[in-house]
Amino acid sequence: MSETRIPTPIPSAPPSPSRSSTPSPATPPASSAAPKLTGLGLATVLLGAALPMIDFFIVNVALPTIGRDLHASPALLEMVVAGYGVAYAVLLVLGGRLGDMVGRRRLFLWGLAAFGVTSLACGVAPDAWTLVAARVAQGAAAALLLPQVLATIQAATSGQRRARALSLYGGTAGVASALGQVLGGLLVAADLAGTGWRSVFLVNVPIALGALLLALRTVPESRSPHPARVDGPGTVLLAVTLVALLLPLTEGRAAGWPLWSWLLLAVFPFAGAAFVAVERRAERSGRTPLVPPSLLGIPSVRRGLVVVVPFTLGFGGFMFVVAVALQDGLRYGPMAAGLALVPLCAAFFASSLAGPRLVSRFGRRVVTVGSLIQGTGLVLLVLTVQAGWPGVSMAGLAPSMTVLGLGQGLVMPVLMRFVLSELPAAQAGVGGGVLVTSQQSGMALGVATLGTLFLSLLPSFNMRDALVTVLLTQLAVVVVTTVLSLRLPRTVR
Repeated sequence: MSETRIPTPIPSAPPSPSRSSTPSPATPPASSAAPKLTGLGLATVLLGAALPMIDFFIVNVALPTIGRDLHASPALLEMVVAGYGVAYAVLLVLGGRLGDMVGRRRLFLWGLAAFGVTSLACGVAPDAWTLVAARVAQGAAAALLLPQVLATIQAATSGQRRARALSLYGGTAGVASALGQVLGGLLVAADLAGTGWRSVFLVNVPIALGALLLALRTVPESRSPHPARVDGPGTVLLAVTLVALLLPLTEGRAAGWPLWSWLLLAVFPFAGAAFVAVERRAERSGRTPLVPPSLLGIPSVRRGLVVVVPFTLGFGGFMFVVAVALQDGLRYGPMAAGLALVPLCAAFFASSLAGPRLVSRFGRRVVTVGSLIQGTGLVLLVLTVQAGWPGVSMAGLAPSMTVLGLGQGLVMPVLMRFVLSELPAAQAGVGGGVLVTSQQSGMALGVATLGTLFLSLLPSFNMRDALVTVLLTQLAVVVVTTVLSLRLPRTVR
């Protein structure tokens, strides 16, 4: 089917005050000034996008080594993960809005630089509390960096090039999430120059530097043609809402469910309601809210996000639980635990590349079928674990992991394309921020809910039964995702 071309904004000079149809020599026509993203530029922004996605999961297989080296308690180790995830999720929409205001290329460069510096701080942290603080700062840098990727793709591509770029972004998101654990296992096992777990952070520094140098030459500048000021009340209320939900769910179990965790959970619904009310009032009065309620009035955005949350919840929880089960249950080393996920990564990337052609022909049915394939992979994994525990080999896991990756690769990239398909170019930054916030919050909720369920079952269940219980719970979430996918628009523009 044909693609709708969304106008792209002029990246540099503001609109000329003259309304003449003949541009002056100092003001080129909009079409000639429109930003264009080359193939190398797309590869550069995707490399930048992969860094924060990888780092959400890269520490999973390194946590036991970090705990021994820094003498960190389980609660502190949870904060190494949660501090990054919460800061990342809380600031993503603000990062998108800032990119709309001051320029997406500029924020991309700042984000890369900040991510490299904070990764270095993580890698040289002398104690656990310093590592937690550096991870929070790293999450904030990721929130500055990542929304600019989707916004740049939206503003600097169109037609089939945009469809291809969005599919590559979706494939990068899924593969990078799984690759984080593969890479983490390899680096910890390799113990490069005696750095041990520190290499999982230090590896980001040269990659961020290389991406920064490439971006200076290949990434075009773009911004919203009518940038709005930062919505202070909305920003604060969104931060309070997400912190009140994510922090107690990720930290509560490890800390023994103290009073503060219950108080924060009690604050969550009130903060969320206040955020919605403030944003509606701001839009009715003519101001530009942080998350315009009218954005959710676009059917593809609203229905797509409703499917994104349960899908990413299951995906994030699965990756965390599998990392623990492979090492503590099947006694895989860090390297073997990472390599066990290679079939999933390869299958995910292969099916994500087929997404543009499939969705053009079959529309939303691609998401529904992909979700059903993912469910089949979970059933195969349950049968494999039941039959072979505790002697399940990497080869034994490969068939179920491959089927899982095929299904997930058909869902995530296509969902992202649905959400962004009808988004105006002027709202590319905030729309990308909302999408990635939903994705990130869903993964953090998955780690919190499915991870907490798994760890809570271990005192009463053996490792195999606890894993099977969590996998069946995720299967129920996949059923919900499948049903919700039927409400997506039939076709994607």
